[in-house]
Amino acid sequence: MSAPLTVGVELRRQAGRRRTLVVLLLVVALPLLVVGAFALGDDDGGAGSAPSLVDLATSSGLNFALFVLLAAGGFLLGIVVALFAGDAVASEASWSTLRYLLAAPVPRSRLLRVKLVVALLSGAGAVAALVVSALAVGTAFYGVGELTTITGLRLAPGTALARLGLSAAYVFASLLWVAALAFWLGTRTDAALGAVGGAVLAIIVSGILDSITALGGLRVWLPTHDATAWLDAFGPVVDGSDMLRGALVSVAWSVPALVAAWWGFSRKDVLS
Repeated sequence: MSAPLTVGVELRRQAGRRRTLVVLLLVVALPLLVVGAFALGDDDGGAGSAPSLVDLATSSGLNFALFVLLAAGGFLLGIVVALFAGDAVASEASWSTLRYLLAAPVPRSRLLRVKLVVALLSGAGAVAALVVSALAVGTAFYGVGELTTITGLRLAPGTALARLGLSAAYVFASLLWVAALAFWLGTRTDAALGAVGGAVLAIIVSGILDSITALGGLRVWLPTHDATAWLDAFGPVVDGSDMLRGALVSVAWSVPALVAAWWGFSRKDVLS
């Protein structure tokens, strides 16, 4: 007899939800909005000044994808990941379907495991969709070409694609703590927006603390400190030290939140 709730079943449910379709549409449409902003903006950069990623964004599809990932990676994708994770359990409670899922019967541990896996897959899919859309839109408007960094380094398309994929993977890894926090909050409340808002607030607070230089070396333990460490992938050689640290810090912050989610939900009196 098959399990009442599986990852495949839950994925199909999530794929058909209006929220998922709206988020996917917004993520895919973002590169088009950026292209429109570039078209409406003033192209006159500072004469003689060093080029920035904004200046180079229209030089090729790869440069455009790099800029979009930088613009959306820290905060926008954080909101998307928090939405998928925070809504996973809280939405079932708000719809009064959570108790029926548990009565199927579905062990609480399995329910949380399936919900978390689907939330993470949805978040990873959103990151991938953004990068693929940015590449497609950028190539359509700015053509195929090498990726040029702000230091003048040129990377062949194949090399640049591989490093862009590594960067997207790191962006998702650096947001695991956001997913874990939102997921835990989602097990504590029936209001999905409350869980998402709590995780987004944590992103903001971490960013503020990271800007306080008086904290010194303590800042490296903040989950947002190495949010843009993936830019190290676009040097002459890939320097993965900061990315490794950022991923480990993200996982380290995730573990307590997930332990709290499992511990609290296993003892929760589910009434909705």
